[in-house]
Amino acid sequence: MFGLRGSLAKLLNRPAERIHLVFAEGAGCYGHNGADDVAADAALLSRAVGRPVRVQWMRHDEHAWEPKGPAMVMQARGAVDGNGRAVAWEYEVWSPTHSTRPRGDAGETLAGQLQGLPIKVPFIGGDRNARHGYEIDNERVVIHWLADMPLRVSALRGLGAPQNTFANESFIDELAAVAGADPVDFRLRHLRDQRAIDVVRAAASLASWQPRIGAAALAENPIARGRGFAYAQYENENAYAAMVADVEVDRRTGAIRVRRVFVAHDCGLIVNPDGVRNQIEGNVVQTISRTLKEEVRFDRRRVTSLDWQSYPLLRFSEVPDAIEITLIDRRDQPSVGAGEPAACPVPAAIANAVFAATGVRLRRVPFTPERVKEALHT
Repeated sequence: MFGLRGSLAKLLNRPAERIHLVFAEGAGCYGHNGADDVAADAALLSRAVGRPVRVQWMRHDEHAWEPKGPAMVMQARGAVDGNGRAVAWEYEVWSPTHSTRPRGDAGETLAGQLQGLPIKVPFIGGDRNARHGYEIDNERVVIHWLADMPLRVSALRGLGAPQNTFANESFIDELAAVAGADPVDFRLRHLRDQRAIDVVRAAASLASWQPRIGAAALAENPIARGRGFAYAQYENENAYAAMVADVEVDRRTGAIRVRRVFVAHDCGLIVNPDGVRNQIEGNVVQTISRTLKEEVRFDRRRVTSLDWQSYPLLRFSEVPDAIEITLIDRRDQPSVGAGEPAACPVPAAIANAVFAATGVRLRRVPFTPERVKEALHT
């Protein structure tokens, strides 16, 4: 609210102390929605007519004009030695900023932007979890910041951490397959942080993980089943989350169904266990939806996904049959947030499960049936 007040002050050319904002509870949002832009619209219209004004965007307005979660591109290369250890890792990521929330510039609102007013955009978020948490002797990580994007971008839950974790944890899984190692054992042999080791082991134990090497023996059954593993420490310094996903892949249609998810979570001292579990479940369900379905579509002129049919979400009937959670309570450690860490492993856990089921690697999110079917056939 304070940053928005500063942006509106410049938009209206008034002192900030002359602007009074009253916050109103609305629908939840893990990211940057259209609320700031609606406030700017209302302020400009009210000044134009000299009366109080109510502005309400409709669904198609918000889908079209709100900031979007940024696209990212990653490239990874690595090597393993004859002893089955990763000895080289090179990772590059291309990303715009992940936050254009109002911080006091008029151009940070849509109304200001459309008037050509300047905006100072700090580069935020695309480097979250670009570095993995494993011990590899030769490592190089490079962030390429992109100043321009075809769509207006800003924060979406995780601010780049789920995307980077997807790439890193998919690739560490590939190295495990090359090394002829079980994915969980391979991760453990490259971890030194005891809390990381504990959370990986806890997730594997919760899921009754059975060691395997590479993909399962492929059968002719049209429904292929597999399980995948992924791990991350959020922002490399906050909460730890490890995950096992059990999935089914329909070879005929390319549809993926996530049946069960097992999560081990360490966010330090746990003050409210029920609240932490709720956050983890929300992370899992929302990020499954992002991983399997959600994609902004646009042409050369405009955004074309303007409703819930053209931008589909996970349905109640598609929610996993079970989300099992084990919490590691570190009473000697400070509490850190649980609102975003469990989102990070979800895409990679699903992708690695698809590999286990089919032998196919998925490298572009969302994993729509069309993309999965194409990957299976090629």
